Amino acid sequence: MIDRNRIVDAIAAQQGTLRRVSAEIHAHPEVLNEETYASALLASELRDAGFDVELGVAGLATAIRAVHPARSDGPTVAILGEYDALPEIGHACGHNLIAAAGLGAALALGELKADLPGTLVFLGTPAEEGGGGKVVMVEQGLFDGIDAAMMFHPANHTMVSWGSLAITEVEIEFRGRPAHAAAEPHKGINALDAVIQTFNGVNALRQHILDGARVHGIITNGGAKPNIVPETAAALFYVRAEETSYRDELLEKLRACAVGAAQATGATLAFREVGHSYKAIKANPPLEGTFERHLADLGEPICPPASRMLGSTDMGDVSQVVPAIHPYLQICDPQIATHSRPFADAAISERGQRAMITAATALALTGLDVLCDPELVRSMWEAFRGSDA
Repeated sequence: MIDRNRIVDAIAAQQGTLRRVSAEIHAHPEVLNEETYASALLASELRDAGFDVELGVAGLATAIRAVHPARSDGPTVAILGEYDALPEIGHACGHNLIAAAGLGAALALGELKADLPGTLVFLGTPAEEGGGGKVVMVEQGLFDGIDAAMMFHPANHTMVSWGSLAITEVEIEFRGRPAHAAAEPHKGINALDAVIQTFNGVNALRQHILDGARVHGIITNGGAKPNIVPETAAALFYVRAEETSYRDELLEKLRACAVGAAQATGATLAFREVGHSYKAIKANPPLEGTFERHLADLGEPICPPASRMLGSTDMGDVSQVVPAIHPYLQICDPQIATHSRPFADAAISERGQRAMITAATALALTGLDVLCDPELVRSMWEAFRGSDA
């Protein structure tokens, strides 16, 4: 077993590079599937470190597969990086830190890989924020043969085994009949009324939805002018739950609300599942425990929030096919909300940079354990398969 201090030293030697990469990606925010700057930057760093790099895998122009050339019998470890930003508010989810931490872990393990068994892979996964890059990469076989898929996510708390919500994105569109809204409103059918009634129906359901599940949406089309009865109106909803089966049940409840609104107003309904649909994360206690032990050794305390607060991620789909971890490290005070401009500021702060270095180190140390400890690999797969029982 390689001395863990070699990993710590390798990450320390890479600090300048990782901070620069994190800052450059933060300064060039790119939304889903447009991450040309970030993906080219990461690919370049990996090539310079001797990895065999493919950019544009799985039919995704900004997806990366980089394999260290020192391969041998043994497990395969995949370190993942995300790098897409949010519209208008940039890296308010801190994906610049995810990318840099994943790069750091891969580079540190790469420096030692000639002395290690197995295979080391870095996967750059675009379009997490609604595009499902990892879902596509799973479908295209990029996770075939992988024994551990690992990444970290910045947050306002630190927690390792936390989970996620399954999600489906739904577009609802109503078509009515236009008319003069003052002179002859009785001749029209108001599509906007149908959208509003759908929201009212969803709001009436909230008392009867399990805690932690979410049905939330926005109006994307509310008509053209107040003096025209809206002929078309539309909304976009996210339906989320910890269990994929319950998400599907809520999806049907949303559909019933929309059907009822169409019947009440006389509008016609188009109900479409669009965009991303993610599964919930499957926990892997042996892999999570290994990462948590390294966090403790690095002096990073676990500090979960008082109540369970979950989002959604396409890492859930990865965790359904291979053992995986998606821990969170704190980069700001708890009162700062994720997906906010203050969180984007935290993602380039000194505190954020330090968390990124800690995450890179813990990921690399966990990857080292997976590569060198057959018993850990056995227990990871046993836990993975046992959770399906």
